[in-house]
Amino acid sequence: MFESELRRPECCIIVILGASGDLTQRKLAPALYNLAREELLPECTTVLGYGRTAMTDDAFREHLRASISRFSRTQPVDKGVWESLASNAFYQQGAYDERESFIKLHSRLEQLDERVHTRGNRIFYLAVPPEVVAAILDNLSATGSLSRLGPAADKGSPFLRVVLEKPFGHDLQSARALNNGIDRLLDETQIFRMDHYLGKETVQNISVLRFANSIFEHVWRTDSVRYIRVTVAETLGMEDRGGYFDSTGILRDILQNHVLQLLTLVTMEPPSSLAADAIRDEKVKVLRCLRRLSGHEIRRSVVRGQYGRGVVNKMEVPAYRREKGVDPHSNTETFVGLRTYIDNWRWAGVPIYLCAGKRLAVSLTEVSIEFKAVPAILFGAMKGVELEPNRLRLRIQPDEGVSLRFASKVPGLGMELKTVVMDFPYASAFRAASPEAYERLLLDVMAGNSALFTRRDEIELAWEFATGILEAWEKEGPPRFPNYAAGTWGPIPSDKFFSPDTVYAEALNE
Repeated sequence: MFESELRRPECCIIVILGASGDLTQRKLAPALYNLAREELLPECTTVLGYGRTAMTDDAFREHLRASISRFSRTQPVDKGVWESLASNAFYQQGAYDERESFIKLHSRLEQLDERVHTRGNRIFYLAVPPEVVAAILDNLSATGSLSRLGPAADKGSPFLRVVLEKPFGHDLQSARALNNGIDRLLDETQIFRMDHYLGKETVQNISVLRFANSIFEHVWRTDSVRYIRVTVAETLGMEDRGGYFDSTGILRDILQNHVLQLLTLVTMEPPSSLAADAIRDEKVKVLRCLRRLSGHEIRRSVVRGQYGRGVVNKMEVPAYRREKGVDPHSNTETFVGLRTYIDNWRWAGVPIYLCAGKRLAVSLTEVSIEFKAVPAILFGAMKGVELEPNRLRLRIQPDEGVSLRFASKVPGLGMELKTVVMDFPYASAFRAASPEAYERLLLDVMAGNSALFTRRDEIELAWEFATGILEAWEKEGPPRFPNYAAGTWGPIPSDKFFSPDTVYAEALNE
């Protein structure tokens, strides 16, 4: 699906706004270190941290060193690699809403250009809360740090790219407003909207599995497929995110982005090329055809839940409303499941089940394609035989891999059938360790490859789908929460959830 060869990035300054925060500590610092360890970064790559916390350059380097020691996938830390990275790491204290701070930042960038010879190449990584994004971009622009550079810019000219973390907006209206504000300042080719799921190795392999193997394409359609299911399940509760999550909910936090992105990759048509826009054009077509749910269809085909206390991994855990940072009377959903359709020629009539939840029975992210059952004429009358439909599972995490369920004859003189699973686990098939998603995504930003990042129309179409559900929920009011125990699979039984005839609102009350 993506570029066949890694493009070595040019020297640049990576400005991390929010450099003292959790994302930098857990993801960005280890990713930069591992890219340097793999010799994928030019030695002149420079990191300039920016944040409200007071820190010297040396203190920032110690902060990065501690983050790498704790969170890097490769240990122990290589002294030579670290020293090379640290020699070009600096820090600038400043506020996000003060023009004077950004004047100082601009001056510091020019000084570093002279020192490290990065030729004006810039990446601004906004690892900040969404409510300060607009102010940051306005201040960067007003102080001369942002400029619009279209795709026709000379190849020898400096590049300028901006990375935006999710959540991108709170609903369709806010996402459009944010996009309009960005569009005033930057060309779409300069914007990299991050969804870290797209950087996972197994997510990238979805398209390779489909388009590099001819055996699948002939059955990847309504004639053969019974249903498609995308699941993002977590056993975790709120951890330290209670305050953020309580104002967001699982529909906004997981389904609107991660789940819909996985769905587009599984169901899109083959792109005309491996170019970023060719791939994203096909993903957009899926989102345009994804059936919107409104009115009575919300009650029929969408279920939301909130977990109560229960047992997870043999440990008693509190109800959502007892989590730190959560309103004790909160009606925020921690589970959402829905049934919809993709109204195009390939997928007409195939139910699409999308599910995301917290404090569920197990942690897994997977796509499951269940195929239609075979006619019962040959084996249906055999005593004790219950043929299960073929099922292809694409496991994103944990235990990344692919498995196929099919029927086989049990060895022996009699005719006995058994359902078996042929499994392809990545860990045992490939000795090389998979890079973290942020390693791949950072490298792509530096190289200017945007295939793994979401385009404006993708963002807005995904929000269009989600906002219809959110507005219907607001009108009808919440169900009685909590309505599922922690450690279970949600508020309605799975056999009823995966039936195209179930009215979810009725199943919820049974």
